[in-house]
Amino acid sequence: MPDLLSFGLFMLLRLLSGTLQSGPPPLNIIPAWLFINYDISHSFVCAFIAIGIVATRRKDLAFALLGWPFHILLDFPFHTRAYFPTKLFWPVSDFTVDGLSWGRPEIWLPNVAGLIVLYVYRRMSRRVE
Repeated sequence: MPDLLSFGLFMLLRLLSGTLQSGPPPLNIIPAWLFINYDISHSFVCAFIAIGIVATRRKDLAFALLGWPFHILLDFPFHTRAYFPTKLFWPVSDFTVDGLSWGRPEIWLPNVAGLIVLYVYRRMSRRVE
């Protein structure tokens, strides 16, 4: 969800306008609202405030929302300061980590391999039941 609120919406708009291209878009064509959406959706502060609000009404749904801070936890070490650094504690702080890019093969390939292994495991475990 955090990426859908920022880049997903941007990709949809580019697809509808016929300007969608592969690869990361250059920073100079990215609209200001996307940076704001990214900061909001990739902040532990915003995530835990939202989860706290939901928890007052629906604890079961609040538990499912813990995937949001988990996404942030997995995301922040894989963004460089040059391209969408994750502001972990925004709006309280602009602290970021200069991580390794998702685009590096030594980061991307194990991620894809892990997803494939997880998919195969889940698929195989359904057949056993």
